[in-house]
Amino acid sequence: MICAMNNYHHNDSYKEFCDKPVILAFIGGYLPGHKYGGILRIMVNTIDHLCDEFEFKIVTRDRDLGDDKPYPDIKINQWQQVGNAKVHYLSPQLNTIKGIFSIIASTPHHVLYLNSFFDPLTIKALLNRKLHRSTFKPVIVAPWGEFGWASLKQKYPKKFIFIQLARLVGLYRNVIWRASSEFEATDIIKVMKIKSNAIHITEDLPIKNIPDVSDINFEPSSNSGSLRIIFLSRISREKNLDYALRILKKVKSRIIFDIYGPAENTVYWNECRELISQLPANVKVNYLGRVDADQVVHIFSLYDLFLFPTGGEAYGHVIAECLTAGTPVLTSTETPWRNLQDDGLGWDMDLTQEESFVEVIENFVLLNDKERVKKRLKIKSKVAERLFDPRVLETNRQLFKKQL
Repeated sequence: MICAMNNYHHNDSYKEFCDKPVILAFIGGYLPGHKYGGILRIMVNTIDHLCDEFEFKIVTRDRDLGDDKPYPDIKINQWQQVGNAKVHYLSPQLNTIKGIFSIIASTPHHVLYLNSFFDPLTIKALLNRKLHRSTFKPVIVAPWGEFGWASLKQKYPKKFIFIQLARLVGLYRNVIWRASSEFEATDIIKVMKIKSNAIHITEDLPIKNIPDVSDINFEPSSNSGSLRIIFLSRISREKNLDYALRILKKVKSRIIFDIYGPAENTVYWNECRELISQLPANVKVNYLGRVDADQVVHIFSLYDLFLFPTGGEAYGHVIAECLTAGTPVLTSTETPWRNLQDDGLGWDMDLTQEESFVEVIENFVLLNDKERVKKRLKIKSKVAERLFDPRVLETNRQLFKKQL
């Protein structure tokens, strides 16, 4: 049954317009975009897993991050089916406080789900809540790691002022906070000075239909004594590509280092290019640009190691995709992916121990082809235990059900 959107009045019984609860979600970027990274992917995953129980309606911008033109082949300022959700692509002209209220007021829903703390879409929606409180349904805010220090310190003075003003006027008062982990919950409590009972910890859901990695050809490096390493993420300061390059500068073995991801921060990317120019001859670097979401797992399967010394992740969806491909990950302790070595999935290292990163890489190079394939197969068998925990699906379900 398709939920009717016409002639809606907020005091009507929801049973009259839909047989499933409606989640009205605002997110900066959605399909067919790709530059919003893991947040977009996790939203798609959540919808794919829960669309039989909830109806999702997505409000997003009509263009990708940094683009000056809308996506081709979409209908602007109207609802349309995209995958398992209905999507409303906002033009800049209607991306206003008034325009957003018009959508909220005219779209029947049970829960308002705001993705991001700092995104103007979230701020405009919450300003409308203060102006029209009686018309608003329960609100969930998902900061998606924005309160982690690696992210928060970027443009910190501006963010600090906004946080203080938001707390002063009660912009986020009585919202439910969605955290991807205990780590993120601690960050939210610290920054927003709220009680823990206002937070719902909801781990991120993996891709519902994961590619069959049994069909992937686990072919290790053709030359002993060398290693193919991948970095795949947004090229932004908090992802620590510069740290990865400083590690590789100390490695003596032969390395092919391929970098994937949009260079969204030009100043930072230029800093990284300068570091690349200083690397020794044994390290060959290639920048290969962005990756389509449906190609990520396959691309990871082509490499021996994912080097991802991130400054902080609320979850780390890209780590899940890497492990799905059977590729071990060398990451920081600033993600919920901890004790990786215990399960044979990789290594999580303290960022203060740069030499430990170097040591892991040098030791990995020494593995022969048979040992590398064995490691991949073990990752393939073990990662399912982390990715497909039924408890994770239930926490996502309860995030919305508790607001009904």
